[in-house]
Amino acid sequence: LCSECGQAHLLLDNHLYNFQDEVDDELICHICLQPLLQPMDTPCGHTYCFKCLENFMQEYNFCPMDRKKLSFQQCHKSSLLVRNLLDKLVVLCPFKAECQQTMQRCELEAHLQNRCPGFKKYKSELQRKKNPISKGKEDPPTKGETNTPKDPEVPIGDSSLVAESSGAAVVSLGTAEPGLVNPAFEETEEGESLVQKTSLVAETTTIEIHREDPEEELGMRIVGGKDTPLGNIVVQEVLRDSVIAADGRIAPGDHILEVNGVNISSVTHCQAVSFLRHPGPVLHLMVLQEKGFSNKTAQQDSTSTNREVIHVTLIKRDRSEPLGIKLIRKTDEAGIFILDLLEGGLAAKNGKLSRNDRVLSINGQDLRQGTPEAAAQIIQTTESRVNFVILRQPGVQLGESVEDGSTSNSSSSSSSSSSSNGGSPVHHRRRPDQNHYRRKSNYQKKTVAIKKEPKESLGITIGGGRDNKNKLPIYVTSVQPIGCLFRDGRIKRGDVLLSINGVDLTHLNYYEAVSALKSNAASHSVTLKALEILSLNSPEPSLDIREQGFSWSPLWITWLGLPSNLHFCQDIVLSKGNLESWGFSIVGGFEESKGNQPFFIKTIVPGTPAFRDRKLKCGDEIVAVNGVPAIGMSNSELIPMLKEQRNKVTLTVVSWPGSLV
Repeated sequence: LCSECGQAHLLLDNHLYNFQDEVDDELICHICLQPLLQPMDTPCGHTYCFKCLENFMQEYNFCPMDRKKLSFQQCHKSSLLVRNLLDKLVVLCPFKAECQQTMQRCELEAHLQNRCPGFKKYKSELQRKKNPISKGKEDPPTKGETNTPKDPEVPIGDSSLVAESSGAAVVSLGTAEPGLVNPAFEETEEGESLVQKTSLVAETTTIEIHREDPEEELGMRIVGGKDTPLGNIVVQEVLRDSVIAADGRIAPGDHILEVNGVNISSVTHCQAVSFLRHPGPVLHLMVLQEKGFSNKTAQQDSTSTNREVIHVTLIKRDRSEPLGIKLIRKTDEAGIFILDLLEGGLAAKNGKLSRNDRVLSINGQDLRQGTPEAAAQIIQTTESRVNFVILRQPGVQLGESVEDGSTSNSSSSSSSSSSSNGGSPVHHRRRPDQNHYRRKSNYQKKTVAIKKEPKESLGITIGGGRDNKNKLPIYVTSVQPIGCLFRDGRIKRGDVLLSINGVDLTHLNYYEAVSALKSNAASHSVTLKALEILSLNSPEPSLDIREQGFSWSPLWITWLGLPSNLHFCQDIVLSKGNLESWGFSIVGGFEESKGNQPFFIKTIVPGTPAFRDRKLKCGDEIVAVNGVPAIGMSNSELIPMLKEQRNKVTLTVVSWPGSLV
C-alpha cells in the first residue's frame, strides 16, 4: 500500500482517495477523470494531473482537450489558489475498519504516518513478512544463481553462444537468421564475390545496469518468447530518459539472453517480463547485438587431432522438403557450423547431426572454406539424398540462446540464408479476402448493463486510441474503487472497450473516447460492450496485474489475441539499391504441425534499408507484401516473394507495443 494515500496503485500512477463529497467538475482531470493531483496548466488553458499529462505526452504531442500542438515543457504548475482548493478537499481514511476519520486531502499522509491505527497495523504486519527473507539480499548474483523468483522451468547456467575459446562470443548471424531477406546475394559474378566476402556479424555482451531506485523501471519494451514464433526475447524500443537510455548500450533489436545469470532464451513472454521487472539496484544482462555486415576474409582451416569425421545421409521425400538445419559462419574460424536442428525436422528425427558440427562437404562438394549460402544452395537443388561429411569435437556444443528452433518455422530466404529449408516458387495472386490471421479464440465478448445514479462516476481510466502511435483500441487501464464499475465487478483492467450505450468506441481517438464515456456516464443506465483477453499461453495470466511497481499497460502477448477487425494495418514502403539487402529477417508462417502462424519481424540489421527507414520494428506482424495477403503462406513461399522485389517493396504490417519493463 502507498504510504501517502494508503491505497494500492502502481508506483508511477496517481494516488487514490475516497472523497467525502462529489467534487466540482472544474477540478476534475480530463485524462484520468479524477480530482486533480499536482495540477499542471497548458498554454491553451486546460489543466491536468502532473503524472497524467507526463504519461500522455510520452505518446502524443497535442493537448487532450483541443488537440492543439503541445509539449510538456510548455506547461506549468497551476496557481497556488487552485492547488490549495484541491488540497482542502475532504477525504475519508482508507482504513475504514479501524479508523472512521475524515480530513483534508493534504493532511492524509501525516494522519497515516502518525495517527491511523489501521495503517500502523498494516506496517507491522508487513515488517514481519519482510524479515524472514531479508538475509542475503545484498549478495550479488552468480552464475547459476539469481535473486529473481525461482522457476523450475527456467534453465540456469551457461548460455555461451560460441564454443571453442571465443571469450567475446562472436558469431556470424548473416546466415544464421531464418528468413533473412537478402537479395544482395544473387547468382551473378558480382553476387558470388559478395558471398565470399560478406557476413552478418553479431556478438554477445554482458551489461551491468545500476539503479538508484531498485524499483525503477528499466524503460524498454520487449517482444518474443518461446510461446511465440519469435522464440527469443527481443528489445523493441528504448524509452527516452529511461535507465536503459541513460546507460546507452542497449538498442532496439538486441536479443536478451540472460538476466542475472538466468538463461531466458527459452522462457515464455510472461516469464521474461517477470525476470526483467524484478527489483534490484544492479541488473546483469547478457545481450546479443547485431553489428551489421562485415567483409572479414575467411581464416585458414585449422583442425585439431581430437575431432572425428562422421558421414551422415539424409533422404528427402521430394526436392522441396526442408531438412530443418540452421547453419552459421563464425568470425574466428573458417567453414560452416550447425547452429540448431529444428524440432520435428528431418535432421532432428535422423539424430546423427549435432549442434556445432562443422560441415566439411555436402554431396561431395568441398565446403571447408565455404559459406552457408553455398551449402543451402546445394541442399535445395538436391532431389533426394543429401550426404554430409562433418567434423565433430566431442563435448563442444553451441548454446541454445541464439535461436529457439522449436518455436519458429525457419526457411531459406535467399541464397544467403543459413537454413537448409528449400524454397518453392510463389505466384503473385490475390488470395480470397479473409482475416489476415486465423487466431485462436483467446478472447470473449461481454455485455455489462448497470443501473446507476446520474452523478455517479464510472470509475475507470483508459488508454489507447487510434491517434496513439500504435493505433490501439481503447482499453481499461484501471478500475477505481470509487465508481459503479468497481462495484459491479465485471469490467476489469485490460478489457478492450467496444461501445457504450451503442456508441462505437473502436475507431475513436483517445479524447473522443474520454468524451463519449463521460457523456454517457451521466445516464441512469449504462451498457458497455467489451472484450476480455484470455491468457492461453501463460500459466500466470495475472502477472501484469501483480507487478505493482510499473506504469500499467497490457503485455505485448495480450495484443496478439485480439480479433483481426481490431487491428490497425499500416503500409511501410522500403527502397534499396541493387546490391543491398532489405535488412530484416522473418519467422512464422504455415506449418503442418502448428497451422497458420503470423509472420513476425525478428531482426533488423544495422546499416540496411529497413534500419534506415526507422518505421519497421522487431515484433511487427507482416500482413501482406505488395497487397498480397500472407495468410496461409509458409516461410518458404513468402521469402521468394520478398526476394523478387528488386528495389521497392510495400509491407503491410500490424505493430503492437512491446511489454514495458
